[in-house]
Order: sequence, then C-alpha cells, then structure tokens
Amino acid sequence: MSNRRVVITGLGMISPVGNSVLDSWRNVVKGKSGVSFIDKFNTEDFDTKFAATVKYCPEDYLDKKEIRRTDEFIQFGLIASKECVNDSGIDLNLIDANRIGVSIGTGIGGLSTIEDFKNKLNDGGPKKISPFFVPGAISNMVSGYASLKFGFKGPNLSISSACSSASHSIGYSYRSILYGDADLMLTGGAEMSTTPLAVGGFNAAKALSTKNEAPENASRPWDKDRDGFVMGEGAGCLMLEEFEHAKKRGANIYAEIVGFGMSADAFHITAPPEEGSGAALAMTNALSDASLSASKIDYINAHGTSTPAGDLAESMAIKSVFRDSTKDLIVSSTKSMTGHLLGAAGAIEAIFSILSIKEDVCPPTINLDNPSEGCDLNYSPHEATPHKVVCSLSNSFGFGGTNASLIFSDIK
Repeated sequence: MSNRRVVITGLGMISPVGNSVLDSWRNVVKGKSGVSFIDKFNTEDFDTKFAATVKYCPEDYLDKKEIRRTDEFIQFGLIASKECVNDSGIDLNLIDANRIGVSIGTGIGGLSTIEDFKNKLNDGGPKKISPFFVPGAISNMVSGYASLKFGFKGPNLSISSACSSASHSIGYSYRSILYGDADLMLTGGAEMSTTPLAVGGFNAAKALSTKNEAPENASRPWDKDRDGFVMGEGAGCLMLEEFEHAKKRGANIYAEIVGFGMSADAFHITAPPEEGSGAALAMTNALSDASLSASKIDYINAHGTSTPAGDLAESMAIKSVFRDSTKDLIVSSTKSMTGHLLGAAGAIEAIFSILSIKEDVCPPTINLDNPSEGCDLNYSPHEATPHKVVCSLSNSFGFGGTNASLIFSDIK
C-alpha cells in the first residue's frame, strides 16, 4: 500500500452557471438556474427545446486557431484547464514536466463537429472534409491539446465511460499519483452535446425533460413531478498533486482525495436496479478505499439527474450504505441548476464537493417542492445549508451500468 497522499491544488471550470470556479460556485450556492431555451439550432420539431448551456465568447479565452480547429468540448476543456493550471500556481520552468500527466474524460466527444462534417460531406463530397476534422473531434483530444499547451509529458489519456467519465478520470489520476506514475495530474471532464443529434437521441430514449413551459423548473431531482434530465455542457478540471510535493512548493491545498470506488450494475443498459445495488457498491468501495466509516461523510453531491428511476435508486442506495447515519447526512443535486453535463458532470460536481469542505456550506437542490415516495433524505431543498463538512462524497453513474464514487476530506 502506497504511503503517498493526494491533494487538490488547482481548480478550473466553465459551466452553465458561470465561466469560472468562483462564479459557478457562487451561483449554485445562491440556487441560480443555468437552464434556458436552446438557441444553437432550431428546436421546432424537438420534444425538448431547452438546455443548460454555457454563455461565453470563445475569443475571450482562446486564440483563433484553437477555435477554428477544435470541437467546442475541447475548447471548454482548454478553458477549464487553463484556469486550473493558473490556480495551482505551478511554475512550469521549475517542475519536471515528465512527472505531470493529463486525464480529462468525455462521454460523447466531438459530436457537434461530427454532425457538421457529415453535413458537409453530404452537401459537397469528401473534398469538403478538413484535415483538422479527426484531431478536432476525437475523445482524447482535450488531454492531447492540454498536454501540448502546457508541455506536460506524464501519463496522457482520456477515459470515456458515459456520465461517469470525469469521475473515473479523477479516480485514475488519483491512483496514478498513489502508484508513483506521476506527481501531478491535470484531470476532469469536458462535454458539449447540445446538438440536434444528441437532443433528438435522448428524446427518442425518453430521457430528457419536456417541461418546455418552464425550463428553469425542469430539472427537479427527487420531486414527484420530475420527468427526465436537462442537458448541460461545460468542463471542470482539478490539479491533483502528491502531498509532500505540494507542501514543498508551498501550494494552496483545497482538500485531499482519500477514496475512489467503482462498480457495475450488470442489470440494464440504461436503467439502474430499483434498489440501487450498483451505486451502493461504488460508495461502499470508496469508503473502503478511504478506510472511513459511513458516519464520517457529511455531504453527498448526488448523481441526482431528475429521472424517475435514477433518483429513487440512488436514494435507496444511500440509505442502504449509510443506515443509521443517514439522518445526519446532507444530500443535494447541483444538476438542478447546472443540468446534466454527461461526461463532464463528475468534474464540476467534484469541485462543488471540494468547495463544500472549504466553505462549510452544502449547495441546494432547487425545484424540490414535493419529494416523491421513497425520496426522504435531507436534500437541502431550495436553499444552501451552512454545515461543517469534513468529508464529502460525489457520485457519478452512467449508461452501461457504470458507477463511480469519490471521497474528499479536509486536509489534516
């Protein structure tokens, strides 16, 4: 067993509720929704006409070449990674680049670019396909571009495991440092799937909310009137660092990552088992990895997507794992404000979980007016809850029955 410890020394984010970590955090604590009508394409024929989109000007963050050659999910990842690297305070001239890796995941990748060039192919033939199409769209290119941008030469990969992608990437990065493969890892997730094909596909699967009359109220985890998730987009990045390495350079330390657990439902390709056994196993494995009893967790940033089956299954899983200590837990879903960022969700939610420790406040679950049967935890409805948070847990579950849980702790 490694005696190395892993801490978080940098954060970066661009999300539907803010174009930085600070703005996003302030807005989720205030309970501000980032959901609005889609203006990226004509939604007249779509069952869902809204999403939680990023409101930004790419030219404010990236050069024209980066914008021209990359899908928007890569652009989101680069914006978040730049903020994260700057926040970490690392001096790229003093740190061994061979010991810094990158693992930034995505669930779908460059779908917008794929759609665009498919249309160009149909309209004008293969000569209309750019040489930058493939490197501008494939899933590992946030990690690739970030490695190139900052000169990081350590482990470089992208994990794609649906809506668990970012959490798996963070967990992999944590273990890479524990095992001595790197001293620092830039990690997280990026996603931009607010496209006709994705929205149409999720509509076909009956997964998205269709509350077009009130988009800001559509994402309502655990509420009896929930009818599906709200598409979100953006990116989150964390700088993980070996503890002694961070201390030696006098880094600002946000928290420590102490546990990572994974599991599979082995039940259904898109639906969880009713009792949430897979989710429970991921949380149990994370607690075991952290050598913590369930009673030590103060706050859970839940997967909480606002789907009828998923929300109930996660609540049942939490109760089965935490048992008597469930009454002392605060659980909330920031997806009620950010929507569901798919492969990037675990990254921004990990950041919110870390900041709950740093600020001793649990973000709210907005739009929770009438909890449905079986959803009877303390979900911090409507307003943030001031609360001493020493340990927080973040859940991410994805299609294919893939589950991941991360545990963060105040630095000791």
